[in-house]
This record gives sequence, C-alpha cells and structure tokens, in this order.
Amino acid sequence: MIAIIGKNFELGKNNQLLCHLPADLKRFKEITSGYSVIMGDRTWESLPVKPLPKRRNIVITLDKNAVYHDCEVVHTLDDAVDLVKNEEKAFIIGGATIYKLFIDRVETLYLTRIDADFDADVFFPEVDFNQWQMIEEVVYEKDERNGYRMRFQVFRHFR
Repeated sequence: MIAIIGKNFELGKNNQLLCHLPADLKRFKEITSGYSVIMGDRTWESLPVKPLPKRRNIVITLDKNAVYHDCEVVHTLDDAVDLVKNEEKAFIIGGATIYKLFIDRVETLYLTRIDADFDADVFFPEVDFNQWQMIEEVVYEKDERNGYRMRFQVFRHFR
C-alpha cells in the first residue's frame, strides 16, 4: 500500500491530492513502476494520465455498468486480489475506501508523511503502528519545487 498523507492522516479534498510534490510523485513512480496498481474508481477518475504508464492498472468499482478504458475493471476486493495473486508485488494506491478495505490485508506500507495540516474531506484509515515496524525513513526537506517537508517511510506488518 502506498499513500501520501498530512499530519492528521489527510488524503485529499474534492477528489484531488493535498498538494503537488514532485519528490513524492517521483518516489511513487519509482516504487510502483513495473507492478500492478489497484485503485478505486474515484482514484482512477482523478488521475491526470490514464492509465498510469508502465503499470498494470486495476480499478475496483461497485458500478456493474461502469466502463473504463485502458485498465482492468473488477467489482470486489477478492477479484482484484485474484488478478495479482501470482505477482511478486502489487500496490494499493487509493482512495480512502480502498485503503480502509485493504489495510488489514497488506504487509508493506509506503507512506509519505507531509509535515503540515490540511483541509481535507478524505482520510487514510487509522493505523495501529504497534503492529507495524518502520524499516526505512528518509527526511526530505522543503525546497523550491516541494513546498513542504516530508518523511518517506516504509513499514512492515507483524504477522
């Protein structure tokens, strides 16, 4: 699972990310390229480029009549998992509902934590960090292209 969140687990507002941070977008691309990405239909709709290049795009929607081009469409979490069951790795990329439904099923969590508060209408699910071990953290200081200080973190779930 991969996400960018504010101090209070904010994800976005009006179906958009909290802000534009090129360093995080670069990290997202580096981590997910070559793998399947699983997302909800609202996340798919919010993408500026569809499908995400160099990735297998899988969209989960409850709308049985939905038609999305250049991706694979499924209607249940299990259907999405079945599509990637033989893959080395696949990424859950949002949105809030999809994160909540998958949070107890993933073993690795890639978070970009922005050191700021945001006005948001969707939030990342609560995480009991006592069940996760941080295995990596890189601090990225604010610069001329990235308006906020960030922490790139990787967690592994205790199983």
